[in-house]
Amino acid sequence: MGLFSKDIATLDDLFVHQLQDIYYAENQITKALPKMIEKATDPELKAGFERHLAETEGQIRRLEQVFELHGASKKAVTCPAIDGIIKEANEVAGDIADKKVLDAALIASAQAVEHYEMTRYGTLIAWAKQLGREDCAALLSETLAEERATDEKLTSMAEHKVNAQAELAEA
Repeated sequence: MGLFSKDIATLDDLFVHQLQDIYYAENQITKALPKMIEKATDPELKAGFERHLAETEGQIRRLEQVFELHGASKKAVTCPAIDGIIKEANEVAGDIADKKVLDAALIASAQAVEHYEMTRYGTLIAWAKQLGREDCAALLSETLAEERATDEKLTSMAEHKVNAQAELAEA
């Protein structure tokens, strides 16, 4: 089948595969966030990353509930997209010496992650509803709301503080 596993034949199979993909992604994010917390210098940004780490751990538990409700085995499949987003974030962060500019880059990287997650959760919710799994859709919707709220907080932080500080950085 190429892009996906040959085991995907139905919408239900696709739903489970995508669930496994985002499960992997969320677990990778819990590994990446401590590094972002360590690198962030803006206290509000650092605290936001710490909150989101705890929130992500809750999102993983919620995904495990969806697996259980849906009768699917809890397992992850490699998500090249999140691996690429995290790799790019690490590369960019490694190239920035000025801490104020680094904070702006960390926000941009975090938003790339949030936007990826929002697309995946939106799709999973639509598929869950199509499959008659309102119970799963409700849990996934909780996570989507958290991801959107995080993205909005990051945007606000960038627009009202961090980007302006980065602009003042010495060249």
